Amino acid sequence: MLQLGMPNSKPLTCAVPAGVRDALRQRMERTGESLDQAVSACLAEALDVELHSIFQVSTSGALVQGVYQAATTIGDVKRHGDFGLGTFVGLDGEGILLDGRGYRAGSDGTVSEVPDSMPAPFWVATKFRADVRETLDGIQSWADLCARLAALRPSENLLCAIRIDGVFDFIHVRVACKAESGVGLVEATSHQAEFQFENLEGTLVGFFTPTYVRTINVPGYHLHLLSTDHQHGGHVLEVRARSLRVAIHTTNDLHVVLPESAAFLHADLNADPTAALARAEGAQRG
Repeated sequence: MLQLGMPNSKPLTCAVPAGVRDALRQRMERTGESLDQAVSACLAEALDVELHSIFQVSTSGALVQGVYQAATTIGDVKRHGDFGLGTFVGLDGEGILLDGRGYRAGSDGTVSEVPDSMPAPFWVATKFRADVRETLDGIQSWADLCARLAALRPSENLLCAIRIDGVFDFIHVRVACKAESGVGLVEATSHQAEFQFENLEGTLVGFFTPTYVRTINVPGYHLHLLSTDHQHGGHVLEVRARSLRVAIHTTNDLHVVLPESAAFLHADLNADPTAALARAEGAQRG
């Protein structure tokens, strides 16, 4: 008899044949998974259900090299998640996926919902299910927010999806402007639109990625804003708030789909993109 229970799930009690039980024990010894994790993973694989997985198209290293051609569509991203972020062809705007709906924040300051047919070169998404919920008070800066979030994460070595809701006393965002294919990310983001807002209600959507995954995704915290009225958005550079509601979804499962475009196939992706990503993603933080 197996008794199973995991956070954000309902306990399941069932009888299994001795052979299945032995196979589960062998898997647990091999992988280090708990019984809950092993059974959930096996059931998810058998039923074709993505469980606490992150789905990603292309890589941060490719973006650094200026690979901005279409690699997927928003509709395909939605098949794998209801929450995430990305960008659009030519680095033309910041993408937000929230509650199953995709949005584009443009460099002209507008935000629009995008159709499923909209192509995109890079996207990260998950079916968001919070493992941790907490209220954070008195956020003084981006650095302060990152430190508070670090205290809520279980490990520096696991990827996390992060949702933050509330009223921002001050928030500073940038939106990438359209760039030609092949123009490196640092150069492309040196010409970007920046916006500052006060007393803005909204949601931050994003991810924490461990440093060792830096050639795949942006290391550290990467968050995009979507205001509650869907009028403002962008890549977050700075923030202050009196009280924010935080939800964190931790995952140990990452699926990466690589583009097959000529630009990706011939790009030099062997270099460490950390410095370039730091400059492009957060150089303007104050």
